Amino acid sequence: MATMKSVQTGPVNAIDVVEVERPVPGPKDVLMRIRACGICGTDTFFLHIGGAPFGPDGSMVSIPLGHEPAGEIVEVGAEVEDLKVGDRVVVNPQAAPSGIIGCGGRFGALAEYLLIENAEIGRSLAVFPGTVPFDVAALNEPMAVARHCVNRSGAEPADKVVIFGAGPIGLGAAIWLKLRGVQHVTVADVIPERLETALAVGADAVINSAEENVTERLTELHGQAANALGQPRPATDIYIDAAGVAAVINTTVESAKWGAKLVMVAVQKKSDAVDLGGMLRSELTLIASQGYPTEIFEVTPELVEHHERFAKLISHRVPFGDAKHAFELALTPGAAEKVVVTFDDERKFL
Repeated sequence: MATMKSVQTGPVNAIDVVEVERPVPGPKDVLMRIRACGICGTDTFFLHIGGAPFGPDGSMVSIPLGHEPAGEIVEVGAEVEDLKVGDRVVVNPQAAPSGIIGCGGRFGALAEYLLIENAEIGRSLAVFPGTVPFDVAALNEPMAVARHCVNRSGAEPADKVVIFGAGPIGLGAAIWLKLRGVQHVTVADVIPERLETALAVGADAVINSAEENVTERLTELHGQAANALGQPRPATDIYIDAAGVAAVINTTVESAKWGAKLVMVAVQKKSDAVDLGGMLRSELTLIASQGYPTEIFEVTPELVEHHERFAKLISHRVPFGDAKHAFELALTPGAAEKVVVTFDDERKFL
């Protein structure tokens, strides 16, 4: 029996690297050798709670982690069409019939190999060219989340947008907005290094919300409008919450002009501090954005075309042998922007 190493949830806030059986592809499957896999906030959420509540009595059980993979096909089932050994691929983790990859399903992508069940181009995976490094290709899944957020916003070229949170999703949204031709995109965060990255990927302006008055700065950047009561407000059209904290919701409610939109893409932390009553003063439209119903491979061609721009989102590349260090970085607030675990990568790691 061939085996492989796989990252699974361990004790609270820790991982276990375990030896498991290497999957064998059936006639409709392919086996993928993982070359890079990003670490996501969902991964760290499972670590915070010590697994997933999938036990018979709702108790926590260990699950395999990783749902942002890029790699190459090493085995192809007899009935698989249009795919061959050596193809470089990215994956739709939600298409796996045995459960979402790395999010409670049978398989996780932070492993040496991953079984792609019922492999089909455009549904379960997409092929990308050798011009794109595996670590950048591994951004395909989170960039699909960011793209869905932008699609939900309905942003048009004449719009003025502010994004709260300069993590991978917020910065990805900034890139998609600028590629869409949106006139002015501002990014707000409290970490200076992240704001530098925002400018590097094309944001028009940044706001350090720990040091600056966001409403005043938005008025300077976007001009002045009014809310439904005629009170002066920034002329910002769209607010994107990629941070998930009460302060963002409250700042938006206080700042919004008549007819503004708030797109909520971050997982919200429960708080009694949120006051939605103020939405009446602007007839603020609240739009929730979850996952990527259609965007998982919609983004792939543009990720390929603009891969050097997207590469700036990666702050740390950590070899699989140091997976525990990779998760320590991801678990430490402010320590890393985007951590990608690499496999057999001969470049110098950061």
